[in-house]
Amino acid sequence: MNGLTKSIAVLALAAGFTSQVTQATDEHDWQPRVVYTQTNAVQGNEILVFTRYEDRLVQSAQVATRGTGTGGGLGNQGALTLSDNGRRLYAINAGSNDISVFAVRGGAVTLMQRIASGGTRPVSIALHRDVFYALNAGDVGNISGFTVSDDGRLQAIAGSIRPLSAAVVGPAQVEFNNAGDALVVTEKATNKISVYAVEDGVASGPYVRGSNGITPFGFSFDKRDHLIVSEAFGGAAGASAVSSYDLDDAASPLELISGSVANGQAAACWVVVTRNGRYAYVSNTASGNISGYRVAHNGALSLLTAGGVTAVVGAGTGPTDLALSRNSRSLLSLNPPVGTIQVFTVRADGSLLRGETIQGLPGSATGLIAR
Repeated sequence: MNGLTKSIAVLALAAGFTSQVTQATDEHDWQPRVVYTQTNAVQGNEILVFTRYEDRLVQSAQVATRGTGTGGGLGNQGALTLSDNGRRLYAINAGSNDISVFAVRGGAVTLMQRIASGGTRPVSIALHRDVFYALNAGDVGNISGFTVSDDGRLQAIAGSIRPLSAAVVGPAQVEFNNAGDALVVTEKATNKISVYAVEDGVASGPYVRGSNGITPFGFSFDKRDHLIVSEAFGGAAGASAVSSYDLDDAASPLELISGSVANGQAAACWVVVTRNGRYAYVSNTASGNISGYRVAHNGALSLLTAGGVTAVVGAGTGPTDLALSRNSRSLLSLNPPVGTIQVFTVRADGSLLRGETIQGLPGSATGLIAR
């Protein structure tokens, strides 16, 4: 074998080895490695941690928040949030009106802090870099801001508490846009969407606009900051829909892009968008299934599947929270009525392949994060 032939052979062998490593890595990386949810139990809220061992997600920890839950559904999205580096976990305690902060190191989750939420019955939380906001649904309701220290602890921001559009609005979710200069809150009872401008951590507003569809619930931003909102239409059979909006400036109106794109299902509630911004998924709680949508470059929505059913979770499963793994190759559904989390593989075309089922969760569980 001459020198050129040897070189070609070595390159071919290296390429083959690289291909095998890449394939093996890809096969491993599609699966979520750790999953978090919380019990929302009245007698004491707890974080449940599931860690992947070979081909299974197994509960590896159950850590007290030192706060209390409500023991039932909160009608919310965003009960848990995780820092970008995965080292700090934040959880609501809707029964004791506070927030718990945890350090995450390897498989260990350790309580660091409990701090008042700035109101009553916190249902949703949002984090952008060193600014954190809680959405409080009790009494008249509000949003309340905090700074995040280098070690992840929270400190209330003076003057950051802002009202919702009115009293008793049934708020579902608070979240930052990608730039972190705006906060959005959906209000189920008033059919309103409230937008707050955020400067130096302090929110101002809200600017309030009517939702295009009835009962705006969960939402997510795509990579171009288009706002994608589910509309439960009061849980009416066959009425669920999703709308998208353009949010260029927190102080200006939300401009409708796609209005109430119906999926033919019931009680569309929780929304997630893939990391590449191409697909959005909504859980249809009353129908026991998930609807997928294509998201165009301009934020326009279209159904992935004729009839609106992209994946079946099961009759009576009542899927609530959805979560995508960090690489968006897995979609998880929390199903409190049957005490499970269902895992799906997200294919390149947006279709979903049913995978493993995690069992043994309480019916009061809320919040879901996958890494």
